[in-house]
Amino acid sequence: MSPLNANPDPDAAPGTGDDRPPLVALDRVSKYYGNIRALEGVSLEVRAGEITCVLGDNGAGKSTLIKIIAGLHQHDSGTFAVEGEETRLVNPRDALDRGIATVYQDLAVVPLMPVWRNFFLGSEPVKGSGPFRRLDVRTMRETTRSELLRMGIDLRDVDQPIGTLSGGERQCVAIARAVHFGAKVLVLDEPTAALGVKQSGVVLKYVAAARDAGLGVVLITHNPHHAYLVGDRFVLLKRGTMTASHTKDSVTLDELTRQMAGGSELDDLRHELERPGPGDPPEE
Repeated sequence: MSPLNANPDPDAAPGTGDDRPPLVALDRVSKYYGNIRALEGVSLEVRAGEITCVLGDNGAGKSTLIKIIAGLHQHDSGTFAVEGEETRLVNPRDALDRGIATVYQDLAVVPLMPVWRNFFLGSEPVKGSGPFRRLDVRTMRETTRSELLRMGIDLRDVDQPIGTLSGGERQCVAIARAVHFGAKVLVLDEPTAALGVKQSGVVLKYVAAARDAGLGVVLITHNPHHAYLVGDRFVLLKRGTMTASHTKDSVTLDELTRQMAGGSELDDLRHELERPGPGDPPEE
């Protein structure tokens, strides 16, 4: 795998813990839909050269958190800062202009279009003017090929329909696209959820490559094993609230998995489901 060569700040190495403000910082952020609490009091930091993992089961609030960071929804309380400046994103274009790119689980690709066309979808370069204005197909093909190679992705043919790629390859194309268009913060929505072990490993390698390039990465997942392999920070959500926040050196995989699975609730369930031994008295 070839690491990326770009670094948002050449004067500071990724992940060195410098004094710069986080690329994104949420402090006690809450979101309500009428009387429904989607998020309440959630805080997290995304720093250059680090991966912040957000873990939680279905209904934990992960999707709402993604939408706030991506500019789809606005928070109702708390503060949202981008590079130290408190802000309120008004739409996804505003987020992109500030360097926040989101790769959703469904990837929003057009399966029958070639890889290069999906790579530039919505941002196609053109050449010529007036009636001679047309898509710069040659540039798009060459750029797509070179950008994928920078990520260590060597596709057989960028003219093949993107729908013919594996799920892991499509995820990697989406990551390379976000990096090419200048992302400082990369938000990944369950990138390994529908993948097998081998393809998940491939995607995690490219997630780590984006981190090593100096990007701040937010990895949304329900898999603590995948999170612990690459994560630097871990935020656990449950029913819209933050139940724990850890750095890599402050928690073990076993403890992270236990907390993710419910902690004491899981212990109580295990006790209820245990089959009594032959000599054990019946419970009252």
